[in-house]
Amino acid sequence: MKLIKIPVLLLLLLLLTSSTAHKFYVSITMIEFVEEKESLQIISKIFTDDIEDALQERYDKSLRLDSNKETKKEEMFLKEYLKKKIHFNVNGKPVNYTYIGREYEIDITKVYLEITGVSQVESLEVSNEVLMELFEEQQNIVHFKNGDSRRSLVLEKEYPKGMLNFN
Repeated sequence: MKLIKIPVLLLLLLLLTSSTAHKFYVSITMIEFVEEKESLQIISKIFTDDIEDALQERYDKSLRLDSNKETKKEEMFLKEYLKKKIHFNVNGKPVNYTYIGREYEIDITKVYLEITGVSQVESLEVSNEVLMELFEEQQNIVHFKNGDSRRSLVLEKEYPKGMLNFN
């Protein structure tokens, strides 16, 4: 009986160690319309190792986020990357956003953006191509909140742009 258990255990161990772990390629962007401030407040959550890979590939291989070695250069590249990858149209018109800053939480980079001068939102078009050049399976989920109303989009490489209408 012992002789049978050993090969079975070895086979089980081999199967468990040979399987590859599935990694999720996703970012989550939350947009909230704050009517009294006439602004869209945006928080985008991206896996730090993934955004770091994108910045290293595009700008500088030695770049490190959330480390003792991080300099102003990393934030500059992050801002530049986001400006190329995330775009908004509010009520049918392109709008610019302000980069407020970023912070790190365990393995997530939280990026804060804001669009000002928005008195109402009749439609919101979001284009988010963050990390899509690196990962075929990348999904960028967008949640929009306006008071009690909530809407969501799932953006993928084939469809990196989505529209929410509120009329």
